[in-house]
Amino acid sequence: MANSAEPITIKKYANRRLYNTGTSSYVTLEDLATMVKAGEDFVVHDAKTGEDITRSVLAQIIFEQENKEGQNLLPINFLRQLIRFYGDSMQMLVPRYLESSLESLTREQEKLRQQMTQAFGANAFTTNAFGPLEDQVKRNMELFQRTFSMFTPFAKREAQAAADAAQSTRPTSGASTDSATDELDAIRRQMEEMQRRLDRFGNKG
Repeated sequence: MANSAEPITIKKYANRRLYNTGTSSYVTLEDLATMVKAGEDFVVHDAKTGEDITRSVLAQIIFEQENKEGQNLLPINFLRQLIRFYGDSMQMLVPRYLESSLESLTREQEKLRQQMTQAFGANAFTTNAFGPLEDQVKRNMELFQRTFSMFTPFAKREAQAAADAAQSTRPTSGASTDSATDELDAIRRQMEEMQRRLDRFGNKG
């Protein structure tokens, strides 16, 4: 049934048992994990309410896999960063960012596997060999965080506060110094640029 046109329907009953309607048999989370790895698409519905609970079941599968010795894929720092994004005003960006990153990795995984094997030989997939890749992931996350903060209301508020502070320190005699004027102009330009970015983001939404 791999890569079938229609996703297989899995029903979850009150006793937490999972029923595969495609094979007319009960399955486990491990069975569903095997289906995912085989490219089989499925949706999970609550047998009583009909609610789509695919997301929560997939999360359960990840939890089960993460609890297996040597199977960990999610670094602790990544999990902490992810938790911080919940409830943030811009959390809508996170799913698409993660999807794009994983899609890119999936497209390049075979090429990456070959390159690392050529570079590191039999030790290509040891922890040490992934140092450069981990550094790149960290840089990507830092870049994402900087981009993320650029669009938050707090950034705009802080820029406005800085401009107000600069305005309040200008000489009242009318003979402002060149340095004060230059500083205020620079802050104003930064605020205008930030406003343009916020406007562009708002138009995309």
